[in-house]
Amino acid sequence: MKNAPLSPELAPPPESVSVPQLGPALVWLMSLTCGLVVANIYYNQPLLGEIGRTFGVPDNQASYIATITQVGYTLCMLLVVPLGDKLERKRLILLMQLGVALCMAAAAWAPSFAVLLAASLLIGVFSAVPQLLLPMAAHLARDEDRGRVVGQIMSGLLIGILLSRTVSGYVGAHFGWRTVFGGGAAAMVLLGAVLAWRLPTDQPGFSGSYGTLMKSLLTFTRDLPLLRRSALVGGCMFAGFSVFWTTLVFLLEGPPFHYGSAVAGFFGLIGACGALAAPLAGKAADNRGPDYAIRIGIALGVLAYGILFLGSGYVAALVVGVILLDVGVQATHIANQSRIFSLVPEARSRLNTVYMTGYFIGGALGSLVGGWAWTHGHWPGVCAAGLGFVVLAFGFSRFYGRSRG
Repeated sequence: MKNAPLSPELAPPPESVSVPQLGPALVWLMSLTCGLVVANIYYNQPLLGEIGRTFGVPDNQASYIATITQVGYTLCMLLVVPLGDKLERKRLILLMQLGVALCMAAAAWAPSFAVLLAASLLIGVFSAVPQLLLPMAAHLARDEDRGRVVGQIMSGLLIGILLSRTVSGYVGAHFGWRTVFGGGAAAMVLLGAVLAWRLPTDQPGFSGSYGTLMKSLLTFTRDLPLLRRSALVGGCMFAGFSVFWTTLVFLLEGPPFHYGSAVAGFFGLIGACGALAAPLAGKAADNRGPDYAIRIGIALGVLAYGILFLGSGYVAALVVGVILLDVGVQATHIANQSRIFSLVPEARSRLNTVYMTGYFIGGALGSLVGGWAWTHGHWPGVCAAGLGFVVLAFGFSRFYGRSRG
């Protein structure tokens, strides 16, 4: 498969433009930033039961908070993140940091469920900073280090996704869900100050208009079947991931467990152990190929849902299922991103936009389906829905676009 031809607007920057060196300290800062910012999207999941009780709404309506946040993230991926190929990335990142801090503060003081929904949508919009940092890191890294760097930064992002539930579950149980959002706002202000100090400038090479930029998304989607396949596989796997995490708190609050949000958050800490496998998944994708890592990830997802279904009444089984599911999703995600970043190097932000838009459409769909499955089928319905998404990911990986790939 050949890469899409480059138009004049897609030409790389002149060689005279210096590229800042991507040292270990900067990689760690990017990893920390990804983890802290992406956590804003997932703080709400262990708190959905408490939020519903605060505003007097049932569980399935409370789950809309998780869904609308991911919808906002997806909208930003589609409409704003492509600007990372056109505008100076550091300035764009700092503006988004300010926006998410304000929206987290608004959520902390929301007087009604409707206001919290609106704030949650905007939290998702302004929390797409990691999707600007990942192409930035891929641009600054040496070719031979790119897989390792992407894996390390993704490790930070994935740990942030999982530990966010631990932090919010504990803080919510002891200090109330509003404190979680208020603390998150303060963290974003502090992080923005550090990024303003340490993050290098990174001027992309795209010189066309915003309309041309957005049109190129369609061009890349049309001309690169491997990009489409990656987006479909990633979206289905993340849907299966979101089905579980959106509904876990409902399972743990009922019989036989009767646990609160703190215990639901503790499962995020368990899952974070699996996130440590992210660099290994990136290395496996480099050494054995992305398809190998994706097959392993899908197999782990199937095994995880089998254990979650059969052992739904046992904490130990839930722990094992959480770890397997998280490792499986991470393996497929890192393999997909490592592959797409090599397709058209000068358009990494836009390639990432296409992929991550599909990825978070899957996440939002998974949250929505998870809430519906819990209402109509409780935990067996949740496991069936999650497994269905994982099996669909296998179908796309095995059959979609192979004749043209």
